[in-house]
This record gives sequence, structure tokens and C-alpha cells, in this order.
Amino acid sequence: MKIFLAQQNYHIGNFEQNTNKIIEAIEAAKKAGGDLILFSELSVCGYPPRDFLEFQDFREKCMQAVHQIKQHADSIGVLIGAPSENRQREGKDLHNSAYFLYEQRIQSVIHKTCLPTYDVFDENRYFEPASSWEVIQFKGKKMAVTICEDIWNLGDNPLYRICPMDQLTQFEPDLIVNLSASPFDYTHIDDRKAIIKRNVEKYAVPVCYCNCVGSQTEIVFDGGSMVFDRQGNLIKQLPLFQEFLDYVVMQQDGSFSNSVVQQNETISNMELQPLQLNEHLGIAQIHDAILLGIKDYFSKMGFSKAILGSSGGIDSAVTLVLACKALGSENVRAVLMPSHYSTSHSVEDAVTLSKNLNNPYDILSIAGIYDRFLETLHPLFRDMPFGLAEENIQSRSRGNLLMAIANKFGYILLNTSNKSELATGYGTLYGDMAGGIGVLGDCYKLQVYELANYINREQEIIPQNIISKPPSAELRPGQKDSDSLPDYHILDKILYQYIELRKGPQEIKDAGFDPALVDRILKLVNTNEYKRNQFCPVIRISPKAFGVGRRMPIVGKYLS
Repeated sequence: MKIFLAQQNYHIGNFEQNTNKIIEAIEAAKKAGGDLILFSELSVCGYPPRDFLEFQDFREKCMQAVHQIKQHADSIGVLIGAPSENRQREGKDLHNSAYFLYEQRIQSVIHKTCLPTYDVFDENRYFEPASSWEVIQFKGKKMAVTICEDIWNLGDNPLYRICPMDQLTQFEPDLIVNLSASPFDYTHIDDRKAIIKRNVEKYAVPVCYCNCVGSQTEIVFDGGSMVFDRQGNLIKQLPLFQEFLDYVVMQQDGSFSNSVVQQNETISNMELQPLQLNEHLGIAQIHDAILLGIKDYFSKMGFSKAILGSSGGIDSAVTLVLACKALGSENVRAVLMPSHYSTSHSVEDAVTLSKNLNNPYDILSIAGIYDRFLETLHPLFRDMPFGLAEENIQSRSRGNLLMAIANKFGYILLNTSNKSELATGYGTLYGDMAGGIGVLGDCYKLQVYELANYINREQEIIPQNIISKPPSAELRPGQKDSDSLPDYHILDKILYQYIELRKGPQEIKDAGFDPALVDRILKLVNTNEYKRNQFCPVIRISPKAFGVGRRMPIVGKYLS
């Protein structure tokens, strides 16, 4: 049996585009002699559709697409993902389902059992879990069809009462098929591979796993679809971060004619998330995930040009390089906005970077604007000392200029804030926190430096001075980040313990961190929730990003 995996990038709610893409893959597989083709979870409408599912018109368009696709499932079996109506009187109105199409008919509809409701997932809001299980008989094989999270519960997951594969094993399946929409983070690729192998080891059945690719606002899907034989050997792995159509050939005895990509390895540790921040981990994949996040945000929103403030600092430099790679240098405009406190080398560094990238740039001094603000405010501020208010006026002046240019010329403003700054509130609302999408908002400062080094791995694109000089917002004479924040080598490690690992203050102190510093940092994180609540979407690259995956009360008292 020749089985195709269609790793595709869908646009949520774009039924015409998604349907055409699915049909093109079906026709290509048929032309190549395919027997079966797999698509990913909710492929018809795109994942995650969220509250679009509450619209009857949206649900009807999903079914219209399914019926259109089934006309092409004549000589080939097709497994696609779409919502289906819950015909029981109790429970949610919908199931998250896999439709098996063959001979131009809907032969079977399989419902998802394990509905994730954690981090970026909220499926219990919309879907009813499966309450019965069956295999699909096709060309002499029994297929156990599962959907994404279903294979993550092997009977030892406390989040779920039922393990669907335990139910399906009674039918003695020949093949496990999984339609997935599994998001990227820098630990998840190995984690995903490990969980598939655990299914193979437990059930002694080969697995065909089809994951989607593409970015949906803040969530990046990396693809990496895989096929494992019953011995746990990796038979096929599709590329990361790109659409791809490929196949395996399953023999009558359940083996594959494809050569082994990777021999079976014993899984010794399923706890693949590091217990300490490792800023080097997965940096190439983080780089590629952010590129995809930028590309898809612009293409799916119908925009082509970006603007950002270029300060001569590491964050704006890395953002500018990534944006130029994603959108083309000619489509990214950098604006240098020096003030009274900007150093000459910062301007020179920013100019050198834009010349290296060949992107358009402008230099607009905010010194005069800043002076007029102080002049206007003088009757209120009088002879009060220079402080945070004056610093923030500079940042907000820059934000106003950037948004004015964006509005005038149809740009999208890229935000350059990093995760360390967002965590501690080291940013100005309506100033340097403005933007349509946060490019580095899920990267700690140490990871930003690693991205810069990765970008420069073959030639110096980012001037070395940008990488080596002490970071500074340059909002007052001689200012450095270290005046307000602990050294990033300490700060980022404490933040990782609190945000990614969800460790309490005493646990972090017991790990050897200075107690007073832990209290100070955690208080900064919690008291600045109001700022993050007003922040733009952040491209997610970690196991716990700010935004939809981390929901904290603004007025909470915990640790404040």
C-alpha cells in the first residue's frame, strides 16, 4: 500500500485555498499510484479555528469543503480533518474529527478522544470527546485512526481518563495513523519523536504521523511528519518548516520497502524539557520558526512591507535581519531615531547593518520633538528631577513616528522586545512595546545573542560591535540595562525557572539562586502583567510563551 503524507500550510477559514490545496495533493498522489493519502488535523478549516467554530456558517462551509474533496477520493483513500456534528443530545455541539473518504463517499468519521486544554490549546471549549472506537478496514489493512493528542496518552497521562489506543488494540490494527496539528517549540521535535516511538513500543504497530506546517498568528507548526515501522525504526521524516508531499510503501506483512532513516534507539528519558535554560538549544530551528512566523503573518494578513525602529542594539538588529530574510530586504524599512542620549556608534552600527542588508533606512532625530514635550510639560513637571517619565517620552516619541510612517505607507510595525524585557516590564507602553507582531518576544536575551551569532556564522552581517557592547536603551546619559536589571546570565535563568518550569519562589531559591534577587525578579514579572496584557501577539518558540498560552490575572496578589 502506497501511503502519501501531505504536509501542508493552511489558512484558517480560507476554504477555497485550503480545499484547492488538498485536492491538488490528492490528484498528485493518484497520478503517482497512491492508495492512501493523509492530511493533518482540521485541515479543511485550518488549526486552531477557535471561536469561528461557533458560527453555523463556518461549520457549513467546512462540510461543503468535505463534500467537494470527496469527489476526488475515487480511486484513493483520503483522510482529512474537519469538525463534525455531535449527534448526541448531551455535550458540546461538535467533534474534532477525521473523515475517511473513498469511492467518492464518506466511509467513516473518527472522533478525537483526548482534547487538550492547556497552554495554547482550548479544545474542551468547542468539542465533545469520542465515546466509541473503531478501526477502518482498507485494502486488507485495519487502520487505527487517531488525532494529534490521542497518541500522547498511553494510559499514564493524568489529564485524560481514556487512552484511545488501548480501546483500539482490541481490533488488532495493522497501522496507527495520526492526523496532527502539533505546534513547534525548541524541545518539541524530539519530544514528538519520542512519543511516537513509545506508541510503537507499546502496541507493536507501525505509525504514520502527518503534521501540519505554517504559522497561525503566534503559533508556529513545524511539520516534520514521520513514519515508524513496528521495530521503532524511523522510515520517513518530512522536512521542517516547509510544505511537502512524500510517500512510503507498506508491504503485505506490515514492513516498509523504504530504507531506514534512523535505527531504533532506546528511549531513556521522556522529560525532554531542560531543567536549566540552555540558550544554545535548537537555535537553528528557532531561527527558522521565526522566519516562518513573520512570512505567514504578513502573507495571511495580506501585507508585504514592514517597518521597525533600528537602534543599533542587538534586539532590533536581529529583528531586522530576520525580517529581511522573511520578506525581502527591499520590503523592510528601518528608522533610526537618535535622541540627545544616543551614542554616535549606535547610529553608525545601525547604518552599517542596513547597508549590509541593503534595506531602506531613514534617520529621524527625536531631539526636537523631545524638547517640545518637555517644554509643554514644564508647567506641570516644573523643577522635578529627571526620571522615568522623561525616559518614556523618548520611547513614545519613537513609537508615534513609527506608527505614523506605518499608517502613511501601509507598513506593519515589527516589535523588537525580547522575553527578558517583557517578563520584567523593561519596556514602555505605546512606545517600544508598540507593534503588530512580536518577533523576539519569546526569546530570552541570551537566546537573542545566540541568534545573532547564528546569523553571523558564515559572514558578519550584524556588526560585531552590536553583539559585544553592553546593552542599553540609551534613554539617559551612560544608561545600561544592568542599571535596572540583573545580569542576563542570572536573570534569564531565574525567569526560565518561573515561566517555563512554573517553579515557586522557594523552589527557585533552593536551587541556589539569591533569595532577595528571586523575590525582586518574581515581583517584577507579576506586577507587569498589565503591560503584557496590552502587548501584540508573540511568535511562540518556547514551551511557555507570553500570550494565549500563559493566562495570568492582572490584579493578582501572588508574590506581589
